[in-house]
Amino acid sequence: MTMTIEKKLRDFTFWGGAATNAVKLTPEELDQLEDQLDQINDEREIPWSTTEINDFMWFDFETVCEWLGLDWEEVEARE
Repeated sequence: MTMTIEKKLRDFTFWGGAATNAVKLTPEELDQLEDQLDQINDEREIPWSTTEINDFMWFDFETVCEWLGLDWEEVEARE
């Protein structure tokens, strides 16, 4: 069974370390990241899964910051 859910990334329910990282980004930065993920999604055969989105935010947060043109260390210091 395949389910497709359309939801803004800013409304996504992250878990674990991804939740910790996501709150460090502004809603506007999450929108910018969503645009970039959508562009990649257009090139993929299979849409992003919720686990892939969560894992990307959790384990590749330095890449997320790079994509957004942000300094990872500065973002890490945000509360």
